[in-house]
Amino acid sequence: MPPGPTLTSRESTRSQGVADATPLDGVDLLLADLDGVVYQGPDAIPFAVDALNRAAERLRVGYITNNASRTAASVASHLTSLGLEVSASDVVTSPQAAVRLLATLVPTGSRILVVGGEGLTSEVTKAGFVVTDSALDSPAAVVQGFAPEVGWTQLAEASFALHTGIPWVATNTDWTIPVARGIAPGNGTLVSAVHSAVGRLPVVAGKPEVAIFEEAVTRFGATKTLFLGDRLDTDILGANRAGISSALVLTGIDRAKQVLAADKDSRPTFILEDLRQLHEPYPETIETTLPTGDRSFRVGSAVVILSGSVLSIRTPGELRVDLLRAGAAAIWGSGLAIYGLDVPAELHSEG
Repeated sequence: MPPGPTLTSRESTRSQGVADATPLDGVDLLLADLDGVVYQGPDAIPFAVDALNRAAERLRVGYITNNASRTAASVASHLTSLGLEVSASDVVTSPQAAVRLLATLVPTGSRILVVGGEGLTSEVTKAGFVVTDSALDSPAAVVQGFAPEVGWTQLAEASFALHTGIPWVATNTDWTIPVARGIAPGNGTLVSAVHSAVGRLPVVAGKPEVAIFEEAVTRFGATKTLFLGDRLDTDILGANRAGISSALVLTGIDRAKQVLAADKDSRPTFILEDLRQLHEPYPETIETTLPTGDRSFRVGSAVVILSGSVLSIRTPGELRVDLLRAGAAAIWGSGLAIYGLDVPAELHSEG
């Protein structure tokens, strides 16, 4: 009898107690963050376009961005240029969520002081408000979003207006934004500058607040949503707050070290090395109490042992992401903060 087929590392891992379900099973809406998930700067992240196009063959795919500097149409055009089939209606922006919040705070037709770029001013105008950039025009509210050209003059006008006590809406409060050259200050730093001047905080529309998720789920009429993100403090926290499943993909801001240290509100449903794993069976975590009283956590062929406050690697396994998944399960299930545990560096090493 001829020998059977040789198993690849992925296939051999699946043969060891792995559940058949993929992260997409049962999902009717896949929502993807953009920066760090679909692209980095102007370029697509490897495997992202093919994986998302494949997902779109069987379910609705939408795109969410906290970046307020571009219109939905310009975002869709960028995504299309990367090889995705996207229309403007598939893109949910934080300015769109922000104007929904504005409509609950001031009457339609009100004059709004806008700090930001075209992505924000166009949505404010489409919603029936009047845009101004001066506090001298007695605006009814301030809405603030990121744009590269925002500087002291715009922030000062916001401060002058907000000292009168009018409502303040921020599209998002991301501290950083990934760009082609690296990590740059995000809208959160600009909001913080105004906050320091006026002594109060805005209502926030974007991740990690739920308004942007509610906008997306309502627009697409979803019953079971999976959200893809690269940041724990905005993407995953926001999805958890909105009550939807989440997958952290390790192609953007947060990597293994941040995953292991994630607090209970910022832990993803799935951990993915890249978006190919959306379509692969996701291995279950098998926890076993050993005769010694230690706890064993197995994911695929990776096994870690938790003995008191000491975590050790018994078997690194064939896939590094399975070792991370096992280590995260052990740390998250320990009841201890990560600084109270002895964690081997191999769990979060990038090499």
